[in-house]
Amino acid sequence: MEKRYWVGRVSERDDFGNPIKDQFIDGVMRGRGSWAIMTPAAFRVFGVGKLGTGYGQRYKKQADGKWLKVEG
Repeated sequence: MEKRYWVGRVSERDDFGNPIKDQFIDGVMRGRGSWAIMTPAAFRVFGVGKLGTGYGQRYKKQADGKWLKVEG
């Protein structure tokens, strides 16, 4: 499987003001249908509870500073 990386800048904070450290989720928000950048903790509260096509992806920061898609 080909490695996929986040293209573009990753903010220091997610869409809810939480600091992004070593991973984030680009996912659908529960009950809204809109997407957000979320820390794993925010995803547990605001996310739909699963990742994959149409739901979201998890990215993890690599040693070289790039964000690798690891799930979804």
